Amino acid sequence: MNSASDGTTPSVSVAPPAKATRKFRIDERFIAPVFITCILVVGQISFGILDDNAGIWKTAMAILASIATEVVLGRLFSGKWPHWASAYISGISVGILVRSPFLWPYVLCSMIAITSKYVLRFRGRHLWNPSNLGIVAMLVLAPQYVATLSVQWGNSFWPMLAIWILGAIIIYRLKRLHICATYALCFIAFAYWRSLITHDSFQAEVAPITGPMYQLFIFFMITDPKTTVKSKRGQILVAFLVALAEHLLRLYGNVQIASHAPYFALTIVGPSANLIEILKSRPNANAAEASAPVASPGKSRPV
Repeated sequence: MNSASDGTTPSVSVAPPAKATRKFRIDERFIAPVFITCILVVGQISFGILDDNAGIWKTAMAILASIATEVVLGRLFSGKWPHWASAYISGISVGILVRSPFLWPYVLCSMIAITSKYVLRFRGRHLWNPSNLGIVAMLVLAPQYVATLSVQWGNSFWPMLAIWILGAIIIYRLKRLHICATYALCFIAFAYWRSLITHDSFQAEVAPITGPMYQLFIFFMITDPKTTVKSKRGQILVAFLVALAEHLLRLYGNVQIASHAPYFALTIVGPSANLIEILKSRPNANAAEASAPVASPGKSRPV
């Protein structure tokens, strides 16, 4: 007699659960800090972009001021401990891009950058890239004390190529390479246009994009997820408009503005695009709410 007829339960052998394979994955929040640190290291080894030990100390203070401000304001406004990665990027960007014989501009610039994230907001979004706004604020408020990095890679082709390849891979993973590519292609085209207008050589007009300053600008500022528009078409359009605004500022701005044209261009175009997107999205959100089905009494609304 089989086990089914005598009422006993047949024995079933259960295989032990397969051991799950765990892949090593890096938290994406750490990718950008590692990359920007690589830019700093390569730039320092190749050209000494931090000048001397004093420059290293100033950069360290910019990072500390940025993280400290983030922690204080994060706790004050949200009651939570914010992650340090964003503040680290802002601080190290300030340390690399700002030039001053004094320490206080680095600290103040970092504090302005982080504070803008919490104060200059509209409907839950901050409009300006923090480090870009901090640098522009210092250029406007204290131009006699502050300048920006103007070092270019020059003939050091391999460090520049390594940074561009690494940056392209990382930005591609983050699905924002189209922003960088649009801006770079537009910059080159506008550089050629300027060379025809000013009769300067094309090489002189296009040379700035080879420097570490532009690498930070292209890979970190114009691609910042928190301060770029959401749609891919919009991102491409904004990258074009930033390049166009920079082109016009280089041609028609005064010496102070022309020499820092990319920062001023992003300060004008970036928040304007964000504001337009926010204002346009609000009526759509209201329409969606109005068209949503109303739950009848006693029944829950479908999720």
